[in-house]
Amino acid sequence: MKEKQELTPRQIVAELDKYIVGQEKAKKAVAVALRNRYRRRQLSEDLREEVIPKNILMMGPTGVGKTEIARRLANLAGAPFVKVEATKFTEVGYVGRDVDSMVRDLVQRAVAMVESEKIEEVRPVANERAVEQILDIMEPPARRIGQGAVPSQWLDSLQSAMGHLFPGTGNPPPPPIEPYHPEPVEGEETETTDEVTRDQIERKERIRDRLRQQLLAGELDDREINIEVDDTSMPHFQVFGQQGLEEMGMDMSGMLGNLFPKRRKRKRVTVREARDILADDEARAMIDQDALTREAVERTEQDGIIFVDEMDKIAGREKEGGPQVSREGVQRDILPIIEGSTVMTKYGPVTTQHILFIAAGAFHVSKPSDLIPELQGRLPIRVELDTLTEADFVRILTEPKNALVKQYMALLGSEGIELDFTEDGIAEIASVAAQVNTSMENIGARRLHTVMERLLEDVSFAAPDVDDKQITVNAAYVRDRLADIVKDEDLSRYIL
Repeated sequence: MKEKQELTPRQIVAELDKYIVGQEKAKKAVAVALRNRYRRRQLSEDLREEVIPKNILMMGPTGVGKTEIARRLANLAGAPFVKVEATKFTEVGYVGRDVDSMVRDLVQRAVAMVESEKIEEVRPVANERAVEQILDIMEPPARRIGQGAVPSQWLDSLQSAMGHLFPGTGNPPPPPIEPYHPEPVEGEETETTDEVTRDQIERKERIRDRLRQQLLAGELDDREINIEVDDTSMPHFQVFGQQGLEEMGMDMSGMLGNLFPKRRKRKRVTVREARDILADDEARAMIDQDALTREAVERTEQDGIIFVDEMDKIAGREKEGGPQVSREGVQRDILPIIEGSTVMTKYGPVTTQHILFIAAGAFHVSKPSDLIPELQGRLPIRVELDTLTEADFVRILTEPKNALVKQYMALLGSEGIELDFTEDGIAEIASVAAQVNTSMENIGARRLHTVMERLLEDVSFAAPDVDDKQITVNAAYVRDRLADIVKDEDLSRYIL
């Protein structure tokens, strides 16, 4: 497969088809939006800044694939992605989440992505260093005489610094008493000491080499050792304010620099766990944090995708009853973010001009025209998703790589249960889901989860204990377990 950023729209749709059934119009729209990012990167720098993404508004009932399309698109592009719900935000001046928090969440996600990538780049070296640390714990290397002594000039510098910080404490210590070293007889004591030291070093190295071989072979994985790790129990605070500090975790150690150095604590773990912990610590120590932050901010600005769900819930104008906190006020607050503005984050300023926004909503009661005109203009691409039919349910159960039937077969297969779904059984499951969606609230493909869980509830419960490991799920099996519930509408409201 080509590099992710070079996928053609047709290839992007083919990748989305592996997980999402139908909704060809929506797939086309997001495929073109993703390809346009690649095209924009090929432009000259002055023109590149002028090309802004064409944001998308998806309209359709719940459970038809709006969120899944956006999430899979972000995975396909390797782009930072966050999903937010418009109903969680409130107009500035009211208690609630600030709209800027969606951008801060996106930057946080980008930092995690870039850090993970850079850790994998240095992982081989970090693993080697972790092995050496474990060897130092299990068999410390031999030291020559005087090797571990602290140089006197370091002590003098420290004492002088203490005198500047705390007057009266910086008096120089009395001169150390020089140890008495008798003059060795030439050719006797010196050679003997060197030979003993050499033998000790060679013996230590042989032991370490043997331990290293056992460690790399996994023979010592279950042995327990004591290691030192960072104490992460520092208090965190949530700060609420009007200047974009909402819900930013504040690490006092980080704010005050090295004034309060990180505390270390001893922890007893197995060698297997120690290798992972120490390798992660070494990898993070090897990463340039400034470069990581710059790359994360750039990736956020150039490749970020924000999915704003429940947009229809804030669609509406001010009525005679006065302004509604979660409607037009929120729209006006979201507008500058989508238009392109600079948001202050703890990683620095982030410009939202080239972030792709995908808004979505059912729009059963309200209509896209109920949004304020300025916001409508910032969502130029409108895509209506189709309601799922019984035939779509059959495809959803079987075709995607993560199809529900495949998931349940794998889950129960771990207990030795062999599930066999026949074609008429799958058709009956789809029929039940479609029937319940029609008679009650239509929740789309999510109804299949409820139906499947109810259908296989007894099998899942008894799986470890039953002797008969072969179970065939055909139409009769489905009707036997679900027919009575489907007929009783009051019961189905609570169960399906």
